[in-house]
Amino acid sequence: MTQQQKQQQKQTQALTRADSTVRAVNRLTTRWAALAAPGTGGTVFTAAGVWPLLALLADGAGGPARDELAQALGIPAEDAAGAARELLVALAGVRGLGTATGLWAAAGLPLAEGWSAKLPPGSRGTLTGDPDGDTRTLDGWASDRTGGLIERMPVTLRQDTRLVLASALALTLKWAEPFREFPGRPSEGPWAGRALRQLSRTTSSLDPVRVAEGAAGPVTALTVAGAGDTDLDVHLLLGAPAAPAADVLATGVAAACGALPSVAGPALPDGTPGPGLAIATVEAFGPQPRLSVSTVAFSLSAEHDLLEDAALFGLLTATDGARGHFPGISAEPLAIGSARQSAVARFHAAGFEAAAVTAIAARPGGAPRQPVHRARHAEVRLDRPFGFLAVHRTSGLVLAAGWVTDPDPAAQPGPGAPGLLPPPPFPGVRPPTPPSR
Repeated sequence: MTQQQKQQQKQTQALTRADSTVRAVNRLTTRWAALAAPGTGGTVFTAAGVWPLLALLADGAGGPARDELAQALGIPAEDAAGAARELLVALAGVRGLGTATGLWAAAGLPLAEGWSAKLPPGSRGTLTGDPDGDTRTLDGWASDRTGGLIERMPVTLRQDTRLVLASALALTLKWAEPFREFPGRPSEGPWAGRALRQLSRTTSSLDPVRVAEGAAGPVTALTVAGAGDTDLDVHLLLGAPAAPAADVLATGVAAACGALPSVAGPALPDGTPGPGLAIATVEAFGPQPRLSVSTVAFSLSAEHDLLEDAALFGLLTATDGARGHFPGISAEPLAIGSARQSAVARFHAAGFEAAAVTAIAARPGGAPRQPVHRARHAEVRLDRPFGFLAVHRTSGLVLAAGWVTDPDPAAQPGPGAPGLLPPPPFPGVRPPTPPSR
């Protein structure tokens, strides 16, 4: 085993050991889904980018704000900083994932040594009091840490901003088995008649498809595996047509981390055991099973104001500017002035990319014929709104989650150019470059 492989194994073991932290982050993902994905629009979000920041705040909080943060985190406040540091260090070793944390404090703001010593490795900087200049600095950090996927720090700086605590997460993976892309039009459902970038592939195992029974009925979960140079997979989730998005995502999260049992493809009965899933035993040229998948390419971007749901994130009391709430961070009274996340995700024929930047600011206060065999063939069709999760394969930690309602339209080839054009970039976002840590 090489030194790099040993280091990767060590990081994976660290995530597995932090099982209680993984469960806590996934619970926040589930609760957030209940608020972020109840409507008709698509979205993407990552609790894994928010949770460590809340944990670091909890370590320095006092009074009711400390209690609220601990409740949101799902762990005692005194354990929060250590758990956040362990989680971020472990994530830094996950192949295909880049993470970073940053802290910028106003010149003259006294930071408690005990709190700052517990911060994970990351950028440290000073807010000069010039909002325009400081904004350019923070925007550059966000763009660099996400490989250009997110160009702006989701925070509005003011002259009285005293502290900014931020996290960045960027993941990039190629599929172990890529899809074939073609322009097509679904014949039924909410996307019927639309020219979409459709994706299809056929593989020789039923293992990637599973069915779990959730609060709103069965959910079909399809694992799209990343290539061997990553530790990440993407789970596509389809519930019944009337199943709420939040329930479908909650079922997928629980199944991904083993909290909810699911039945794998080889053990599923013939028929339609799950939404969008059909299985049959048929005569074939070989005994091996076959799994055919039909889905769509998608690109999503979302902006989340965490203070709109301040109670969910334990920030309700902490926003009260009449008094300070973080005596463990600074002797100067501090209150939360803003907390936002920018997130993007893209699923296409070759792979998947996602990124999120979260910022919390504090203010004062074909083959020859063979003999016929019997073989099981399964088909999964995701041709109506569905959910997705980006998951660390070993620990079950959900790194990004979202809901797809508006797939990418089929691109039009230019004159004399066969095939499809590459997907358009996110609005206002540069094409991605490899993320740096």
